Amino acid sequence: MRYAETGFNLEVDLTRGNIEKVATDPKDTELYLGGLGTNAKILWDRVGPEVDAFDPENLLIFGAGLLCGTPATGCNRTILTTISPQTKLMAFSMMGGFWAPELKYAGYDKVVLRGKSEKLVYLYINNDTVELRDASHLHGKGSIETAELIKKELNQPKAQVAAIGLAGENRVYYASVEQGRSSASRGGIGAVMGDKGVKAIVVRGTKDINLAEPIEFLGLCNEVLDYIKIREDNPIPGVMPILAGLGSPQEMKVHDEKWHTENFMWGNSRVRRKGFWTDEIEKEWTMTLNDAKTREISCFNCPMKCGATLSLPGMPTYMMKCFTKLTYTMGAFSDLDFGIRIAQKATEYGLDGFSAPQVMAFALELLENGILTDKDFPDMPEDNEGRFYYLLDMIVNREGVGDILAKGTYWAAKEIGNGADEYAHNNIKKHEQLPLKLSMLNPIYFLMYATGEKMNITQIEGQFPQAPFPTKEKRAEFCKDWIQVPDDKFKDILMNWEFRGENSNPYYPTVDMTCDIVDWQERMHYIDDALGQCAGLSSFPLKPPYHIHNYPRFIASGTGIDMDEDKLTEAAQRYRTLVRAINIRRGLRRKDEKPPENHWKKRFPELEQELLDAYYKLKGWNNDGIPTEEYLNKMGLDYVAKDFIERGIYTEGDKPVEEASTEKETN
Repeated sequence: MRYAETGFNLEVDLTRGNIEKVATDPKDTELYLGGLGTNAKILWDRVGPEVDAFDPENLLIFGAGLLCGTPATGCNRTILTTISPQTKLMAFSMMGGFWAPELKYAGYDKVVLRGKSEKLVYLYINNDTVELRDASHLHGKGSIETAELIKKELNQPKAQVAAIGLAGENRVYYASVEQGRSSASRGGIGAVMGDKGVKAIVVRGTKDINLAEPIEFLGLCNEVLDYIKIREDNPIPGVMPILAGLGSPQEMKVHDEKWHTENFMWGNSRVRRKGFWTDEIEKEWTMTLNDAKTREISCFNCPMKCGATLSLPGMPTYMMKCFTKLTYTMGAFSDLDFGIRIAQKATEYGLDGFSAPQVMAFALELLENGILTDKDFPDMPEDNEGRFYYLLDMIVNREGVGDILAKGTYWAAKEIGNGADEYAHNNIKKHEQLPLKLSMLNPIYFLMYATGEKMNITQIEGQFPQAPFPTKEKRAEFCKDWIQVPDDKFKDILMNWEFRGENSNPYYPTVDMTCDIVDWQERMHYIDDALGQCAGLSSFPLKPPYHIHNYPRFIASGTGIDMDEDKLTEAAQRYRTLVRAINIRRGLRRKDEKPPENHWKKRFPELEQELLDAYYKLKGWNNDGIPTEEYLNKMGLDYVAKDFIERGIYTEGDKPVEEASTEKETN
């Protein structure tokens, strides 16, 4: 008997219309855990570096995390994996809600889509009944509207639906997959789903999930719930609201947006508005949010209530997600009412709320600077908000210049030319990032931005404070109950971290300390993404209830797999290295690992190279960022080493960037 997981994947060949229930190898669970880990193994085995995002041979994998469907609090993430049309690298994006547990209850750990359907379809899963159904009547429908129509059509009000909107159907490079209470937004996963001709995947399940040691597992769950109550009653003083508590409460529970609006950049990630947050704006924005909010809601089996449903006059109810609350507002230099309204339309279209507003602001910058002209924007409204609605429709429908903008700022700038590259300035690995520009180089964040392959800083950071505490007493107070650290050396680092002097940025934490901090933060995110755990209860906030010390007990009692901290760390290293190997095989090299030039005003090139050198060595990579043969063999990834040798990856030398597969544009 398999515990915590079902032991079966659904393989769907869209070209032939064939569906198979395939048993999985339990050894893969021991080696790669599940979720992201086993997704990466499938992608390595079956999608070669010559496969483009919109090729039939590309896979789109919906993977439920290993512990999804169990009583583990907040464990509800679906990990979507494919090749990104925007970065040409492996994309993996997580969505919460109820979809992943429902898939497990239907009897499956993953849905693997391959090929392309000749007509628009949706996949209907109801326990052992699995069908591809015609979705032509849903063409052009919004993602949330699609979910409601399908549930009525099937008479399945409790079904969980992951759907795309028109952006996905039209293969916008930053299209999302929406799931009511969550979305998989980064990397253009919705575009791949649309290219495959799949409008939605609908799941209804009523089966059970078995636990190896249920009494011990439930005891651990109760410990987590007790700790959550303690943390909620005792927010961490001296840190920004988003880190003071658990979950992602800043969007709906926190009204004070002084830090975001004055430190993040407005427009096309260009303008900082110090002094913006006044008493008048705080009052206006608080009223706007409270009037729009119907109720705060949670994902499956979670008490945090991080999200909220919003209802505005004349618009359908929807759920606001993450930082999207501010991205459209700040992109258009507008107010919160505008941001909430346009986000509803963008959610129905199915768009990444980080990329879309930056692309629109980028287009207007090109117009203002004469790189694009009025002829490129026929009949565009005069008012700023109207222009954003206009551009939103152009991009989603791929009309006129919107067809170019649909590819994101990196590819659009290349196609437009005439100096447009200067305005596509906020990309990392061809992907728009949070609009945050700072002064002094932060070595921890430099490494996370440069080497991260999750394409989003909020999916890399966490665990360690973002800045030193002002006094030694405050540091000691923070450290005394900091049980989550894997080693007490992290307490020592924090205790000696100062705002000024020799123990301050950019030379403290030291290079080696910085590498250890980044490795710890990344490790916890990758563990979450294999188990299906929400980062808001583990890898993102300070002092979370899930950590490296109790996770092995959850895995052991849930799955029956012998697990301790060392084995868990090794497993996370193994599939993190496999993600790296997939991208190395697709052309990723050291030259690609750099934050935008203007991310920090004051840079330290020699230190940055030293940081990369040291981090690569710590991760078992060579000086070009390629995992070494020795390290791959140590991790049990000898098949990767063999592939690298056969492809000449270790002996290729300095390959010009134009030859790398990451430069190939998807048509």
